Amino acid sequence: MYDDRRGGRGGSRGGRGDSRGSRGGRGGRGGSRSQDRSEDRGSRFGGGGRGRDGGGGGRGFGGRGRGGRDNRDGRDDFRSNYNKNDQPGGALRKIRWDNVQLTPFQKNFYVPHPNTVRRTIAEVEAYRSQHQITVKGRDVPPPSIFFDEGGFPDYAMKEILKQGFPNPTPIQAQGWPIALSGRDMVGIAQTGSGKTLAYILPAIVHIINQPRLLRDEGPIVLVLAPTRELAQQIQQTLLSMNGSEEARNRNLGDLDVVATDFGQNVQVRNTCIFGGAPKGPQGRMLERGVEIVIATPGRLIDFLERDTTNLRRCTYLVLDEADRMLDMGFEPQIRKIIEQIRPDRQVLMWSATWPKEVKNLAEEFLHDYIQINIGSLSLSANHNILQIVDICEDWEKNEKLLTLLNEISSEEETKTIIFAETKRKVDEITKTINQAGWRALAIHGDKNQQDRDYVLGQFRQYSGGILVATDVAARGLDVEDVKFVINYDYPNNSEDYVHRIGRTGRSHNTGTAYTLFTPNNSAKARDLMSVLQEANQVVNPKLLELAQCGTGFKGKYNRGRGGGGYRDRDEDGGGRGRGRGGRGMGRGRGDSRDGITMTRRTVSKARVLGLATRAEILLASEAVEGGVGA
Repeated sequence: MYDDRRGGRGGSRGGRGDSRGSRGGRGGRGGSRSQDRSEDRGSRFGGGGRGRDGGGGGRGFGGRGRGGRDNRDGRDDFRSNYNKNDQPGGALRKIRWDNVQLTPFQKNFYVPHPNTVRRTIAEVEAYRSQHQITVKGRDVPPPSIFFDEGGFPDYAMKEILKQGFPNPTPIQAQGWPIALSGRDMVGIAQTGSGKTLAYILPAIVHIINQPRLLRDEGPIVLVLAPTRELAQQIQQTLLSMNGSEEARNRNLGDLDVVATDFGQNVQVRNTCIFGGAPKGPQGRMLERGVEIVIATPGRLIDFLERDTTNLRRCTYLVLDEADRMLDMGFEPQIRKIIEQIRPDRQVLMWSATWPKEVKNLAEEFLHDYIQINIGSLSLSANHNILQIVDICEDWEKNEKLLTLLNEISSEEETKTIIFAETKRKVDEITKTINQAGWRALAIHGDKNQQDRDYVLGQFRQYSGGILVATDVAARGLDVEDVKFVINYDYPNNSEDYVHRIGRTGRSHNTGTAYTLFTPNNSAKARDLMSVLQEANQVVNPKLLELAQCGTGFKGKYNRGRGGGGYRDRDEDGGGRGRGRGGRGMGRGRGDSRDGITMTRRTVSKARVLGLATRAEILLASEAVEGGVGA
């Protein structure tokens, strides 16, 4: 039936698993043609029924038995494979807050500094213009340009000054007054801009001014993050530094040290919960009571359903990297979680991009919010990163990668992250690099938490390290001295591209990003060009040619006369026809090679760009001359 990247043909329906959890029948043919991704995702769409205790895969496209839940946060692709009877948070009852008598709480702690009051509107606008700060909303407080203007209590200022930081970053300068005033806000800024400290310090001020937690009460502050890596990073910045000399040498954009010492001095407890780790220790921390919970949505839902914790005391909610959470399919979980939080909460949403989905979420759950934008209002990359795009064929990638690594090895600083699309490809690239004489480490969704921690620890410590990763590391991985990012495979969209290359050039440092861009990616060429042009980068002329031909070269449907061949967006080779049209060549409208549809319009373009063999061009030309082509 379907022949796409998710695991070959769907075939007939698989049998249900029995009540003892045995494996159900196979769902048709497993299919091995779309090998790049079927190994990662095919098991969720192909396979048989599922037993009550977690038997095999499902029927048709994804499981229908009543087996146990999958780990929601431990994969590269976080889109859940729940069936209709196993929705995220299905066991949670929606709280009818209209029938609950809410205890009032304080959330406005902002007192303008005399210097801020004396500053003229022209001076405020000059600062915002200089730092590309755009604000939208009513009664926006002016930025706190210096630390002593932040409106923090004396005990907070003592910890800030103790660290020896310079001035606040733009997102902190404008974000602190808004957060301290108790207003809902949306902050849009590039990675590495200090967003986390922009919400952590106000969160701790918020906690100190609330009644102490009682037994069986949940957290006051909840921070939701899309991945375990980002969640751990936020917790690590709260716990690990302890005012060390290493911490004092860090830039404020790293969001961490002040919150750590500040939090300890005022006895603010926190914990981090995420999938892929044992639930026991995490559950015990929640039961003891903590003021701050940093969580991935899936694992938090598990604990809420078990009544291990609750969110009735939560009055300060942070959605960190909201765009990424929606990309990963976490919107149902986010909605279920927000239903458990009182409606007069304060909500701070942080994102690197402002797509329609994030905007809709903000309009629904934030009230009278202020929007801050740092930098361009369109999708933009860090301007401190040099972006180089190499147009090549798939078979050339390995050779070009090794050539790049050889050139990079001659530099003084060589720490490099290489991004690939699938787990299998990550392992292959790592093996190739190690065989070539370098030392590379791999991280992806199949690695357990202990392996991930080891790999990240080694990568941070080794100045010349090479890390090969899927998009699991594209956001939230904060390693200061990454100098190079290589996109071995181009991601699914330009937003992910921006976040990948954002692993370098952090905290006002510079970096270089290389991208191996193939004809298969031609549909994304225009978006990539927009990012390059916004950042004043040189655009490869071949990329321009692909952008001009992109729609013809990357059609989603390459139809044969007998029903057409469906191609998913990243499948290799021509799609096999679903009906009598077979491969779509000869009697159909044309063949597809590397996403090229051979029609009257594209034969000449393919001939010019060299994207098709001579034999294919001749065959397609004959079809066009015979009146078959469009």
